[in-house]
Amino acid sequence: MTSAVLSPTLSTPQLEPANFLNLLIVDDERSVREACREVAMSLGFAALVADSAEHAYRLLDTQAFDAVLLDLRLPGAGGLEALRRIKERRRYAIVIVVTGYGTVQPAVQAMKNGAYDYVTKPFSVDELKLLLERVASHLKLRSENRLLREKVKSKQGFGGIVGRSPEMEKLYRIIAKAPNSVHPVLILGESGTGKEMVARSIHYCGPFRDKPFIPVDCGSLVPTLIESELSGHVKGAFTGANQAKDGLMAMAEGGTIFLDEVGELPVDLQAKLLRAIQEKEIRPVGSTRRVAINVRILAATNRDLEQAVMQGAFRRDLYFRLNVLSLRIPALRERRQDVPLLIAHFLERMAHSSGQEKTLDDTALKALLAYDWPGNVRELENCLERTYAFTSGPLIQLTDLPREIANLPAPPSVPGNGNGHGKIIPMAELEKRTILGAIAELNGDKLQAARLLGIGKTTLYRKLKDYSAEGCQS
Repeated sequence: MTSAVLSPTLSTPQLEPANFLNLLIVDDERSVREACREVAMSLGFAALVADSAEHAYRLLDTQAFDAVLLDLRLPGAGGLEALRRIKERRRYAIVIVVTGYGTVQPAVQAMKNGAYDYVTKPFSVDELKLLLERVASHLKLRSENRLLREKVKSKQGFGGIVGRSPEMEKLYRIIAKAPNSVHPVLILGESGTGKEMVARSIHYCGPFRDKPFIPVDCGSLVPTLIESELSGHVKGAFTGANQAKDGLMAMAEGGTIFLDEVGELPVDLQAKLLRAIQEKEIRPVGSTRRVAINVRILAATNRDLEQAVMQGAFRRDLYFRLNVLSLRIPALRERRQDVPLLIAHFLERMAHSSGQEKTLDDTALKALLAYDWPGNVRELENCLERTYAFTSGPLIQLTDLPREIANLPAPPSVPGNGNGHGKIIPMAELEKRTILGAIAELNGDKLQAARLLGIGKTTLYRKLKDYSAEGCQS
């Protein structure tokens, strides 16, 4: 093959040691092998060399290597075939391919087949050092991610909820008191904080775990049908009621009914819910008889119910009845130290489902840690799912993240307020434009818009209702 000795440079940057990561150098030229080995060892790698593909296979069969520097032009071996056989033996090893002859096409093809990066001959000492330093950083980050995942597996919170911050530890102590009680529980928290997951934890950690758990999204039900959904109806009770139907509260007999976004219930139905809780009975729509029920009520909302009570939008007596035991889930920005654990948890789950492991580089991780996550855990999960799906390589970089997270823009402004300065647009207006713009871009698909924006569908529908009311007033 073409001779290629490392080109000298005038200066060599001081780089962080690789902490004795194992590197295999595969090249048929002794001078190149030894030069690469010397550079690698100066960075802290434990480096071994092989002068042929077969020699490399024998070493890979007997020793563990974190990375391989592979020349694509080896005697008697095709470069892509050698890459395939190396990846078969060491699936998670990082492979850097070396190519020459003035073309990068073989290297590009190798990267499509699983190579981490490539370098072309002749390359300088500094080039190789910087590349190996990048490999060492990637391996270090991957190792840290694995440790985090192990922590997630061995130190998960109550009922599988991820988080070890003081705020979450306090929440776990409160949740631990709830499962063995039969009293209602009111779960408070912003959209996306995991209220339903907490409700499920309370149910499945208690004595009624073998009974039904039925969630009801009060905000998404059609107001005229909410009573029928909860209490059931008899045949002919209203147009379209062609047969009798049990309500969700009856279907949850002996178990738990979870009323999500209970603050969205119309006031007249709040009275009927209060009666059901107090009297432990319901009356199906169109029926004259009452049906006894035995269910536990868990309710959740992202609204300030105390303020809603003062405004007359929520019944005071129902609020007190639901608020026997209350707990508040902290927003993600209030427990930032849990973000790395959550990231590791979601990446582990995605790697398991896709069969492909991906890690974050330092810049991407810093951006995720710095972001405020207004959509909380749901927004973080959606962000990682989108990024994971659209990142082709094993390393997620800053440019792979959504634009608003990778590079937060300055607040938009419009000229012309008469004093030479731009006019700051209120956050509520920016939010409105973002939501309406997303729906328009998705051709009216509100559920998809809610998922991509990282907000719940109940929150989206409520905001659209508010925007419609604004339009009527203007």
